[in-house]
Amino acid sequence: MAPSRPPRPCPCGSGAPYADCCRPLHRGRASGRATAPTAERLMRSRYSAFAFGDRAYLLATWHPSTRPAALDLDDGLRWEGLDVLRTTAGGEDDRSGTVAFVARYRDAAGHEGEQREDSAFVREDGAWFYVGPVR
Repeated sequence: MAPSRPPRPCPCGSGAPYADCCRPLHRGRASGRATAPTAERLMRSRYSAFAFGDRAYLLATWHPSTRPAALDLDDGLRWEGLDVLRTTAGGEDDRSGTVAFVARYRDAAGHEGEQREDSAFVREDGAWFYVGPVR
C-alpha cells in the first residue's frame, strides 16, 4: 500500500487543507449553498480561485453592479502567496467591509510580482460580494 500524501494546503494561506478551507466555498457557491461568513473569508476564497483559475467562482462572487461580462485570466501567472494586511468591518453581522492585501505571483518568464489592493465588499441577502478596489 502506497503511503498517503498529506492534504494539499489551501492557497489562501489559512494553514488549513484546501479540502476543509476554500474548496467547500468554491463548490457550494456554484450550487448556491455555501457562502463565506466574512469579507476576509470571501477575499481569501477568491485568491484561491485565482490560483486555480476558477473564473465561474470569481464572477459569481463579484457584485453585479461592478462585475465584468467575462473574466480573462493570465494562465501564465502562478499565484504564490497571500498576506492580509488589515480588515475593516466585514464581519458576520456587518453589511460592508474592506480587506487590504498583498498577493504575490510569478509570471511565465519567472519574474516575481505582487498585487496590492484595498478591496471593498458588501453583504446582500446573507452573501458577501467583492465590489472592487477602494478609491
